[in-house]
Amino acid sequence: MEQIKHSHVDVRGLKLHVAEIGAGPKAVLFLHGFPEIWYSWRHQMIAVAEAGYRAIAIDFRGYGLSEQPAEPEKGGFMDLVDDVVALLDTLGIAKVFLVGKDFGGLLVHLVAVLHPSKVSGIVTLGTPFMLPGPNSDPTQYLPKGFYVSRWQEPGRAEADFGRFDVKTVIKNIYILFSGAELPIAGDEQEIMDLVDPSTPLPVWFSEKDLEVYASLYKNSGFKFALQVPYSATGKDLGITDAKVTAPALLIMGEKDYILKFPGLDGYIRSGQVKYFVPDLEVVFIEEGNHFIQEKLPEQVNELIIKFLNTHSN
Repeated sequence: MEQIKHSHVDVRGLKLHVAEIGAGPKAVLFLHGFPEIWYSWRHQMIAVAEAGYRAIAIDFRGYGLSEQPAEPEKGGFMDLVDDVVALLDTLGIAKVFLVGKDFGGLLVHLVAVLHPSKVSGIVTLGTPFMLPGPNSDPTQYLPKGFYVSRWQEPGRAEADFGRFDVKTVIKNIYILFSGAELPIAGDEQEIMDLVDPSTPLPVWFSEKDLEVYASLYKNSGFKFALQVPYSATGKDLGITDAKVTAPALLIMGEKDYILKFPGLDGYIRSGQVKYFVPDLEVVFIEEGNHFIQEKLPEQVNELIIKFLNTHSN
């Protein structure tokens, strides 16, 4: 971990935290989800750098060590897409491999659709092609206690999280999202109440890892993270007939609760997803869960590096 270098880069008026390791003309940019952060890619960054690539991970605006936007409540997915493109220009990277997980995978698809000339290939973990908008918002098909629905309600997640310290919030989310079932609270419950306080951390997520996450979210808080992705999820971006022309790899964990989203499992396994991403390889990992790159880093690293080597010119 010591060999990963950290800096802040001016991007569209904000200083974004950038972690980087490796050198050379072939770059890989990692985009995190929630409750993740640049650190979520620690295993992949080192492996990709050792394979000869320049590995870069960022904290999105409003996350971790990156600066907060002036009006976080107005943030949307396109702010992050524009940040990614501007960052690549600032770093002098003409073309890049993008790797994203969770809502970071949504951003990977958006960049690939809107800026295809900048993308050599894409890898998404747990995120098949779905553009943000009313039709892809899962809350319309699930009970009102579904965690996304709860976190979209103004002030509700803040009040729920505010009962605990940041470390406990991150711990609870990691425990909850590691399961194979959708996190859905009852009428008299909040999402944090779904976790028994005596439940230990997953064996692949150490107390040291938790401390790193907690320190980063203590710095940024959760305000922008609850805006993007949650409050921004149902907003139409006005993109129609979108397709990804770059080669793509989708890595899914068989035990990822995302597969319980209505229709999602069939969408992937039937091949419907390839209508939007024609040059797509899909790999399911039996013991993989929502945090597949942290739980099973060696398997994920092998798949990513094979994909990079196959599609590097």
